[in-house]
Amino acid sequence: MSKFPKVVLAVALSLMATPVLAEKFGLGRAALPEEIAAWDLDVSPDGTGLPAGSGDVLTGEEVFAEKCAACHGDFAEGVDNWPKLAGGHDTLDHEDPLKTVGSYWPHLSTTWDYVNRSMPFGEAQSLTADEVYAITAYILYSNDLVEDDFTLSDENFTSFVLPNVDGFIVDNRAETEYAIWSGEPCMENCKNDVKVTMRARVLDVTPEEENTTQKVATVAEPVEEAVTLDPELVAKGEKVFKKCKACHQVGDGAKNRSGPILTGVVDRAAGLVEGFKYSKALKQAAEDGLVWDEESLSAFLTKPKDFMKGTKMSFSGIKKNGDMAAILAYLRSVPE
Repeated sequence: MSKFPKVVLAVALSLMATPVLAEKFGLGRAALPEEIAAWDLDVSPDGTGLPAGSGDVLTGEEVFAEKCAACHGDFAEGVDNWPKLAGGHDTLDHEDPLKTVGSYWPHLSTTWDYVNRSMPFGEAQSLTADEVYAITAYILYSNDLVEDDFTLSDENFTSFVLPNVDGFIVDNRAETEYAIWSGEPCMENCKNDVKVTMRARVLDVTPEEENTTQKVATVAEPVEEAVTLDPELVAKGEKVFKKCKACHQVGDGAKNRSGPILTGVVDRAAGLVEGFKYSKALKQAAEDGLVWDEESLSAFLTKPKDFMKGTKMSFSGIKKNGDMAAILAYLRSVPE
């Protein structure tokens, strides 16, 4: 028997195993409740289907870095063409809005259900319930919707309301539009006029010429003495900087990403990287004379949102002892 008839036979047998045909042909049986429960994983907005469990933001940051950051970035900002999960809260009225968990999705259950059912990519349903709660909590934190001490659980899940929950309407197309689509289709002269509603540049299909290397404007200050750096500390700092690479670049050929390039940032006045769109909070701090010396950088990187209210920096902060000195040493080591 050739391969094709075998495939056809397999499909026919699977169809005959459906409830209606199974009864007709005497094949198969009704699925048991426990068999249905094994694949019935959906979670509803009212919390139906949620398993018992909990997860906090800091645990979620660790799990997200291990399981999700390769595609979605360390701070849910997206990598290459993989989707962004954070930001965009003020873009829904734009021509090209950024639709994320924080800006667009109406129900938190969608996040939990999708992560639980389909992630990580290639290892779907390998996460525990507590890990899914933790990842979801971290995504909320990345969207500035909770603080870093927040814990999400089955007990408080339904009390959390996403910002765009009221941004949707009931689908009434069956009553308002379906009748228009019935009958013979129009094949010519179907519209009175034709208008351009979207341009290629908005759709991001037209390449633009641009300078691939961003320049950094610096404030010249007298150097009192050369700083001697510990090579081991610099090497450790380079490893710590991996947490930052999703948003920031340093060195030759560095370009602005979701964060500005950090080449020569130590002891430089804030807000001077050309071509980067700073937050209002950072612009104000720059006007007030903020300089990124080791003291201010340490305070900022320990807890960005406490140091600067309104910052776009979604990083929760450097937590481990010794990492701060290491990353400052590494940033000092990168020449302009």
